[in-house]
Amino acid sequence: MIWFKKDIFFKPKDKAKKVVMPQGLWVKCDQCEETIYKKEIDDNLDVCPRCNHHFRMSARRRVDATLDEGSFKEFDASLSPVDAFEFKDLKKYKDRIKSAHKELEASGIKDAIVTGAGLINGTPVMFGAFEFSFMGGSMGSVVGEKITRLLERALEKKSPVVIFSSSGGARMQESILSLMQMAKTSAAVAALREKGAPFISVLTDPTMGGVTASFAMLGDVIIAEPKALIGFAGPRVIAETIKQTLPEGFQRSEYLLEHGMVDMIVERKSVKQYVSKVIALLSE
Repeated sequence: MIWFKKDIFFKPKDKAKKVVMPQGLWVKCDQCEETIYKKEIDDNLDVCPRCNHHFRMSARRRVDATLDEGSFKEFDASLSPVDAFEFKDLKKYKDRIKSAHKELEASGIKDAIVTGAGLINGTPVMFGAFEFSFMGGSMGSVVGEKITRLLERALEKKSPVVIFSSSGGARMQESILSLMQMAKTSAAVAALREKGAPFISVLTDPTMGGVTASFAMLGDVIIAEPKALIGFAGPRVIAETIKQTLPEGFQRSEYLLEHGMVDMIVERKSVKQYVSKVIALLSE
């Protein structure tokens, strides 16, 4: 007869419970390297409360942060890119599009920009905001078409236009169709200017390549967020090409302001008010 049973007299010690931390609760700041509770950053418009570093902001959050609540009406939301050239590098372009759509499925974003109409402190505006998460905010035929349509709608109504740029440049997978968008959007800005409707361009980190070389630098007033990287080719490429050490802060907002390429640097919490004031001044 078994007098002693393990499960009665010798109960094994409970195994230490594994603590599972939910993903996405904490964010490490790229600038000060502090680990910060994500809600703090969310409540501060995606700006580090410790060092004022401006994180990249999604297009939907940009709409909410800039336009009056409930005033936004989106345009051309169903436009989606196609693989016209059956392009393939490490991955097929059509597969990259599918992957980007899947990642942004919850937001319903079909390409790298959101456009529409809304109000800024009660003033009607045509509004655009890039989505950097969609293939690095690259400008292909859909992005160029949506920007052009936005500018043409503004032309009809003589309405102010505000576009927040955040882009790695032209989308190489669309080849010449992508490069054509530079001329197309620039021509639309020129037509708007002839009508006298103001165009406010807001440059955020990063604004590079074909976007910088076209409509983004054609604003009547060009506003930049602090320390945003703005340029055509990247600083590493430039340094290797000219075989020289670049100045400190080269291609950052502050450097561009000093050299007359942007009109002002405005912190994110103040952008809405500044844009509102600029529109009022240019519309008089």
